Amino acid sequence: MPVATSPIARTARAPRSRPSHPCHHPSHHRRLFALVLCLAAAFVSGSAGPATGSPPFPVTGWPGSSTLPEQRGPEVFVPEWSWPLEPVPTVLRTFEKPPRTWQRGHRGVDLSTGAEESAAILSPADGVVFFAGTVVNRGVLSIDHGGGRISSFEPVETALLKGQRVAAGDVVGALATATGEARGHCGFPCLHWGVRADGEYVDPLSFVMDRRPSVLLPLAG
Repeated sequence: MPVATSPIARTARAPRSRPSHPCHHPSHHRRLFALVLCLAAAFVSGSAGPATGSPPFPVTGWPGSSTLPEQRGPEVFVPEWSWPLEPVPTVLRTFEKPPRTWQRGHRGVDLSTGAEESAAILSPADGVVFFAGTVVNRGVLSIDHGGGRISSFEPVETALLKGQRVAAGDVVGALATATGEARGHCGFPCLHWGVRADGEYVDPLSFVMDRRPSVLLPLAG
């Protein structure tokens, strides 16, 4: 006996169509693959470094840059004046600026004349004799070098007169020893050299020695 079938059972059910996801579309896969290739190419070209030639912008010295700015050593010091004694003397006492203009200090430097008690004194620079005479029983010679700078020496014996011109290296006098003046300041023969700039005492050694502070530079490499 034939089994009766339901009309519903006899009707073939058509499969439901699902909306396709845009990511599953073949064209989307192609575009995604092309994007991956582009990103990979960009990464490889960037890691290989810039092309040979000048960079598009300077990078030297920028924070985080591996390129350091060029290090230059200090400029060679060229003394403005020359020493008033030859050979270069030993400095027995350095310049000590007084806290106030009327207070105690050492307004110059004391230079050793060695075994020569009557050493020749040389003009440290071109100038004009500003003063030549005695101050408190001690012979003093002052030379105006221009620009408000005057150098003074004591105790000295000199035949120069005020207004005479002198050149750098000229013998302008000798260390005074006849009356024992040379031993009065240091206790033994020495030359006191002072310098005024615009009326203020300054360190004479700054005109003949490199007094700039030392600067440490990084090692190369």
